Amino acid sequence: MERFFGTVSRGVRAPIIKSGDDIVKIVTDSVMAASKGEGVEFHDRDVVAMTEAIVARAQGNYASIEDIATDVKNKLGGETIGIIFPILSRNRFSVCLKGIAKGAKKVVIMLSYPSDEVGNHLISLDALDEKGVNPYTDVLTEEKYRELFGYEKHTFTGVDYVAYYSELVKSQGAECEIIFANNPKAILPYTKNVLCCDIHTRARTKRLLKAAGANVVIGLDEVLNAPVNGSGYNENYGLLGSNKSTEESVKLFPRDCQPIVDAIQKNLLELTGKKIEVMVYGDGAFKDPVGKIWELADPVVSPAYTKGLEGTPNELKLKYLADNDFKDLKGDALKEAIKGEIAKKDSTVVGQMGTTPRRLTDLIGSLCDLTSGSGDKGTPIIWIQGYFDNYTTEY
Repeated sequence: MERFFGTVSRGVRAPIIKSGDDIVKIVTDSVMAASKGEGVEFHDRDVVAMTEAIVARAQGNYASIEDIATDVKNKLGGETIGIIFPILSRNRFSVCLKGIAKGAKKVVIMLSYPSDEVGNHLISLDALDEKGVNPYTDVLTEEKYRELFGYEKHTFTGVDYVAYYSELVKSQGAECEIIFANNPKAILPYTKNVLCCDIHTRARTKRLLKAAGANVVIGLDEVLNAPVNGSGYNENYGLLGSNKSTEESVKLFPRDCQPIVDAIQKNLLELTGKKIEVMVYGDGAFKDPVGKIWELADPVVSPAYTKGLEGTPNELKLKYLADNDFKDLKGDALKEAIKGEIAKKDSTVVGQMGTTPRRLTDLIGSLCDLTSGSGDKGTPIIWIQGYFDNYTTEY
């Protein structure tokens, strides 16, 4: 039977999940109910994914600003500390900053410019050019920054993050100083005790600071990497991947996710007879053309997934085949020629004109993130069908 649909991504509604809930049962039951209610059948290699948020909520993986402050003070000494390369985010960093500030007497924040690590811009490249500023070498004080660029607000949020972060630090009784630089070593004239807040470049930043003579260097991944006074924690990522829960607490990135995805896969196999892949996903990777943000505020796109999601796509470029190898064919002859090419492709298309290599979990996680959104859709579970099919697949 001829097939008309390729990949289909569906958001599955689920109950509002609270601490202590059985996430394995909820995801299994939600997907089974969706199948029955919407009349959609399961197939081998379907993908069922759930947001990291509902896993962490079910685990009760939360921490307060008091917990953060205690850990920061114990690890960085409680005097003057440098916070370098934080992202500009009310959701991702504001509560963390309050906790960090509460554990210090003075905070020197060093912001990267013209944008943060995930693409949020403080100022434009054009503005840098106009003012003759070199972001690779120039270190700006807050006074100089204001003199040059004034009071810029974020395109979508309308927030002046320089003022906002300063106010958050002062609200916790700490002194605040803000500088702008892209070389990690620029923080050292201000303090030798540094908290690296970058996400994907943190290992390099720590290495450069330690080599330059810093006293204590830790990353956000080392804050709350163990419980503090019974708090939540993440042994691998600490505060990385955390989100604002209340004005005084954060929800941390989930931990121990592998047993969860394996258990859901087992349940679905027993109930449907199909081998369904399962994953937990966080931020995907896609650039907003106006706000410039790349997302990617989580340390990884997927903290856990079943074995069938290992690897990268193995796909040929249909448009290249149609324009080159089979440029003289049309209609059914072209269709059959391309199907034949797909049928004889090797297990890997490396060296051929295929798709850009990316990990399956990063691609599928991005699709899931776009499908579920982060607002009030109420679909924290995603059911994807047909992702591993190709042009030759029929029912």
